[in-house]
Amino acid sequence: MPTGELRVYLGAAPGVGKTYAMLEEARRRAARGTDVVIGLVETHGRPHTAAMVGDLEQVPRRVLTHRGVQLTELDLDGVLARRPEVAVVDELAHTNVPGSRHDKRWQDVRELLDAGITVLTTVNVQHLESLNDVVARITGTTQRETVPDAVVRAAEQVELVDMTPEALRRRMAHGNVYGPDRIDAALGNYFRVGNLTALRELALLWLADTVDDQLGAYRAQQGISDTWEARERVVVALTGGPEGDTLIRRAARIAARGRGADLLAVHVARSDGLAGADPARLARQRVLVEGLGGTYHQVLGADVPAALLDFARGVNATQLVLGASRRGRFAQLFSRGVGVTTTALSGPIDVHLVTHPEAGRGRRAAATPAALSGRRRLLGFALAALGMPALTLGLRTLPDLTLTNDILLFLAGVVGVALVGGLWPALVAALGGSLLLNWFFTPPYRTLTIAEADNLLALGVFVGVAVAVSWVVDVAARRTREAARASADAQTLATVAGGVLRGERPLPALLDRLRETFALRAVSVLELVDEARGRPDRDRDRAAWRVVASVGDAPAGSPDAGETAVPVDDTLTVVLSGRRLAAADRRVVEAFAAQAAVALRQERLAVQAAAAGPLAESDRMRTALLAAVSHDLRTPLASAKAAVSSLRSPDVEFDADDREELLATADESLDRLGRLVANLLDMSRLQAGALGVTATAVGLEDVVPRALDELGPAAADVGTDLPTDLPAAWADPGLLERVLVNVVANALRHSPPGRPPTVAASAHAGQVELRVVDTGPGIPADQWEHVFLPFQRLGDRDNQTGVGLGLALSRGLVEAMGGTITPETTPGGGLTMVLRLPAAGPPGRPGPPEAGERVQPQAQREPEGPQG
Repeated sequence: MPTGELRVYLGAAPGVGKTYAMLEEARRRAARGTDVVIGLVETHGRPHTAAMVGDLEQVPRRVLTHRGVQLTELDLDGVLARRPEVAVVDELAHTNVPGSRHDKRWQDVRELLDAGITVLTTVNVQHLESLNDVVARITGTTQRETVPDAVVRAAEQVELVDMTPEALRRRMAHGNVYGPDRIDAALGNYFRVGNLTALRELALLWLADTVDDQLGAYRAQQGISDTWEARERVVVALTGGPEGDTLIRRAARIAARGRGADLLAVHVARSDGLAGADPARLARQRVLVEGLGGTYHQVLGADVPAALLDFARGVNATQLVLGASRRGRFAQLFSRGVGVTTTALSGPIDVHLVTHPEAGRGRRAAATPAALSGRRRLLGFALAALGMPALTLGLRTLPDLTLTNDILLFLAGVVGVALVGGLWPALVAALGGSLLLNWFFTPPYRTLTIAEADNLLALGVFVGVAVAVSWVVDVAARRTREAARASADAQTLATVAGGVLRGERPLPALLDRLRETFALRAVSVLELVDEARGRPDRDRDRAAWRVVASVGDAPAGSPDAGETAVPVDDTLTVVLSGRRLAAADRRVVEAFAAQAAVALRQERLAVQAAAAGPLAESDRMRTALLAAVSHDLRTPLASAKAAVSSLRSPDVEFDADDREELLATADESLDRLGRLVANLLDMSRLQAGALGVTATAVGLEDVVPRALDELGPAAADVGTDLPTDLPAAWADPGLLERVLVNVVANALRHSPPGRPPTVAASAHAGQVELRVVDTGPGIPADQWEHVFLPFQRLGDRDNQTGVGLGLALSRGLVEAMGGTITPETTPGGGLTMVLRLPAAGPPGRPGPPEAGERVQPQAQREPEGPQG
């Protein structure tokens, strides 16, 4: 059975018109004769959206009961039984009510697709799994309902429903998105212009990436290798030379001209696996590329132009940046070079040849170590000096051998010398052997004259073969040493990198692994102080440097104080103390010195982020406070103002009952306003550490009734269970009453009709526990900590009940009194708030906690027995 097609309407924020656009498409398809049904549509009370449903057939929703509350969900079985051609299912990221077949609605949609039904659905960008944390940082609101990106990317069509932030805010102000009671709070919080602009950009970029993936898949399916300039991609080729920094910055400027262009750096490594570039310089250039927002890549290839172009075409690059050749003019006469060859073969890819200070200066080859050790070379020279004459004496005793045999034996001797001593001893042996062959074995004997042309040719071939074999043996030995060195370097880098990855702090772990690997006494990272950054090197003294990180004993205080100094950039230097490193080891250290600089910057950014965290939290609190004051405090003020204005109006005559009702309204509104202001002031005092607490022995049988009385008629049915032998608690009576008012009010707000909450108390292990039990919908365990955050209601849409400070303030007040408040799940469904306070009498404490003592929750400490 063929699967159905998925069409997703993606929006940046609620209210942009996703559901409206989805219903428009459903009506268009129905008008064309397609069998369309509505599985589930959420209109959220928006009249225009509800009108768009019109006469479209709807499958009745499934009714489920969860914790005493009736909820409706998509009737998956009903839609499958109906088997329409197209089903409309709103809100793809929705979490189903427990008891449904699937946990998530997108799983329901997947089952519909597997049944061959085409589905139209909607999702907001904040619900995409990959962007969930980004949206939380931007808006300060964590979205608990998410959908995997792969589900949306797999859709046959993803349509962006776009709207400017200003237009969306106008829709909000006109009441087309939320009700009047939620407009002010929404505009001042989630729907700020900056938030909406950022969400819109996230949606556009996510959709652009999705389209780019689809384009790449199409090109791969069709075997298209030509460049399609649908999106600018700038590739810069790095050789590991000193010109790399210039090329990277030039490529970054080119990419910056096209907004949204990608910057990619690529290095073509030798396919034999041997080092052909400076790893330290490549490491620094990689850091530079990534710092400019680009990515670094490395490919293998024997033909550099072909490898570059294969990579560029593979990533659909539009521009390629190369450096002008560093080879001299004489070398360019024999080869066109990488730049010219790449340009000739590039096709539609634009190639930029960038000049730089190193152009035309030639390649300064690094000093290469000898292929063989000095001892073996001396042994080879000795063997050439003694072995060739000895071979001559031996052959003189065998007069029956021909010249050809003599040449072969001399050639074998030259090969032996090459195997022992390398190229130069073998060349000496070849030259000496040719003279000995000419003098003793080529007629006329004991002269350097060669009478026959065949003998001259034989001697010439002997010399040529001897030189060629000597060169091959020397190159093989050199390559073997380079391969061994590369393997050792790679193992060292892997060991150091592994130590860094396993360490909690990358920089100390990196330095410690370097010290251990190279048997050093100390490794330190030095930084120029600000005052010394403008001085020439010769004018810098020891005081110009400061140690920013070090491991080992007696770290060097300046570059001159250590045996090896490895500059990282203009301000950072890594100094090694204990022994001087070889040149080959220095290359490895330079590579990791660049990573040390990155680790140092990361540590500093982490410190800055930690310092900015409280500031960001304070700013979030301030913003939330302003939003709360602008809306929640306005309601009681408006009610009191209206009541007083009506009483003062000379145009209306009120009887005694009307006057009493207006006065009661004003009094109730002002009381509510007083509680809100008191909560705000207490929260401010808690954050400033200036809240005064006067603890004394408090009987809960006195405090609980006063708290319920303050809540008025709403708390008349609240049950209480206060044992007569309950010990007193050490607490501030006024603060404890405030806590109970807030907690019980919260329980009343979430309790179902006819099932009021209960307040029960007990004593255990030196503590008095007070439980406020409700049987409402409850809160998932992973969200328990969220209910104590200020200025939020964890999904509560009632903006008439406070500013979201009740539980946050309650926790702060209880902890200030030396107690704790924690949530628990009510058996059978609901939420129980447990207040634990120190007991004031047997079997608890005989007195208040000592100064500075914190009473821990029962689950975190051992039970205490009676104290004398």
